[in-house]
Amino acid sequence: MSIDTVDVENYCLHLKLENIGPNSPLFPDWQRGSEFYLTEIKLKKGESVDKALRRLKKKIDREGTLKEVRNHRHFEKPSERRRRKMKAARFSAMLSARYADL
Repeated sequence: MSIDTVDVENYCLHLKLENIGPNSPLFPDWQRGSEFYLTEIKLKKGESVDKALRRLKKKIDREGTLKEVRNHRHFEKPSERRRRKMKAARFSAMLSARYADL
């Protein structure tokens, strides 16, 4: 992952994900068949690039882009996927039980 362009004239910051195209398994299903999707933010007047980069990282985190890429780095067997989901469900149930009295 790298920052592709910082276009100061249009106040736009683009993120480029290398080797990810519409036919890639890393490409989200809801984006298949459409144009290549880049996460972007609009730079505000007088905003520093560091602050804009921080906003971009937060947006990527909220969208789950990096999580999706990391999950597809290697093949996950169906049994591993079930085990991971069951572990997450147990954790969620434990938290629900812990804070149910509050």
